[in-house]
Amino acid sequence: MADDKPNCKVVLANNIAKSLLEEVHEGLKNIDRKPLLVGFLSSSDPAARVYAEWTGKTCNENGFTFELRETDRELLEDALLDANTDPAVDGIIVYYPIFGSRQDQYLQQIVSLSKDVEGLSHRYIFNMYQNIRFLDPHNTKKSILPCTPLAVIKILEYLRIYNTILPYGNRLHGRTITVINRSEVVGRPLAALLANDGARVYSVDVNDVQEFTRGEGLRKRRHEVVEKPGWTLENCLPLSDVVVSGVPGEQYKVPVNLLRDGAVCINFSSERNFKPEVKEKASIYVPAIGKVTIVVLLRNLLRIVQNKIEEEAEGQKTVEQASEAVQTSS
Repeated sequence: MADDKPNCKVVLANNIAKSLLEEVHEGLKNIDRKPLLVGFLSSSDPAARVYAEWTGKTCNENGFTFELRETDRELLEDALLDANTDPAVDGIIVYYPIFGSRQDQYLQQIVSLSKDVEGLSHRYIFNMYQNIRFLDPHNTKKSILPCTPLAVIKILEYLRIYNTILPYGNRLHGRTITVINRSEVVGRPLAALLANDGARVYSVDVNDVQEFTRGEGLRKRRHEVVEKPGWTLENCLPLSDVVVSGVPGEQYKVPVNLLRDGAVCINFSSERNFKPEVKEKASIYVPAIGKVTIVVLLRNLLRIVQNKIEEEAEGQKTVEQASEAVQTSS
């Protein structure tokens, strides 16, 4: 008798996070102290507090120090400026939303570039959209990417959706991906990152669909965006190898009947955007990504500390060379 059970493999975020944590632990071995991450909580949103507590727990369990500072939102700007200049603080994370307006965007921009573990500073966002992957001309210091979009990238790498035979930066060539959500925090950055890595991405929002690609044959250095007039999920989903959804509403569900057989489905919303029936169509289903996002946050913090150590070493080397030059000339 044939086995009627679905062949879909459910992959939990915890398993993916473990492999990334190994990389973080290895990097910490070369640092003689526990990096300090300071979180600022000025929001009454219960989800923000849960995220803050989760961050603290993960930090303390994995060789980092975490300090939560609960600050009145009207005093947050000054608190951030103080943390920027505090040499004991290695990284800063702010739990949004706070004002729920452009004022939040302003707060994102005053966090020091050298402490922005969320990758929300203008320089990092500019680099991400322009497909500039390093901060220095020698390509030794990698730019910081926003945590949730990067978590999805790391999940796709873990699932081997990325083709490692292809050159770095082109490894999604030939993949078609639908991203349902075009928020400035997750959806649009994710579509850009995936397209910059070579994928054809359909970015689906409430009112329209946009296509992100680097052109035929990946001829362009960075992604370009074109509107798809009249397109809906009915056009995108049957074409997509991967479907990533993050609609923050319990009423929304991805139409399972439109999914391509064997699609990879990833949910990054706090609400389940996929019905249980997704397992009858998908080959792989990742129901949540939160634990990967937290580890990516630690990975970003580690990278910031490593960049700082390298800069200090380079500065010391320059001083020593200048001193030697003076001694030689005298």
